[in-house]
Amino acid sequence: MVDFESIRNKSIISAKKDIRESISEDNYIINAINNIDELTKTANTLTKRLRDWYALCLPELSKRIADNETFVKLVISKDRKELFQELKIKESMGKDLDKRELKPVKELALQIKSIYSLRDELKKYLETIMSSYCKNLFSVTGALLGAKLIEEAGSLKRLAMMPSSTVQLLGAEKALFRHLKTGARPPKHGTILQHTLVSSAKKNVRGRAARSVADKISMAVKTDYFKGKFIGDRLNKELEEKLR
Repeated sequence: MVDFESIRNKSIISAKKDIRESISEDNYIINAINNIDELTKTANTLTKRLRDWYALCLPELSKRIADNETFVKLVISKDRKELFQELKIKESMGKDLDKRELKPVKELALQIKSIYSLRDELKKYLETIMSSYCKNLFSVTGALLGAKLIEEAGSLKRLAMMPSSTVQLLGAEKALFRHLKTGARPPKHGTILQHTLVSSAKKNVRGRAARSVADKISMAVKTDYFKGKFIGDRLNKELEEKLR
């Protein structure tokens, strides 16, 4: 008689083992970059609320300080009089709130600061794993852009198997679909726009810059996947010479 229960248990054990062994650095990288993105969005949304709230006290601060993290730090570390000196103003349109009114504002700022701190810790973790797992990609793109490309491709292997033209357009799928459907202008770049050599390029040559960077990324990631030697410095030098 066939022992179906024994077969079932063995199948479950085998499946669990396969799942456990299938977990790789790709999974860690994808989870880390997704959490970094979510934490950034959450912090930015809450900081917008903080700006609106603190504007009751000192609206001039939000107008002068564009960077969200700097704004949060100032709300936490300085009182209204100190901010008057910081901003070099003599009076404000806002109301001088008492301690009871300011307490929840400060508490919100502290919570936002903790979100930024957690995000920064994840960035450090991501840099550590990227620099060992795919050192050439890390060298060419940095941790955040490299991780985002892996996330969009699905894995380092899939990214390595893509032609550079596909790497160039990762993250621009909606624009590409719109081009195919309506005949709108085709996208010249996707997530790769985050690379400094692409974002800093003049608009009329940005497509060429994106193409060049995508070529080097493709070379870097293929070398990493097939366990080649470190060529990141050479790739960066070639990019600099071509685009600067």
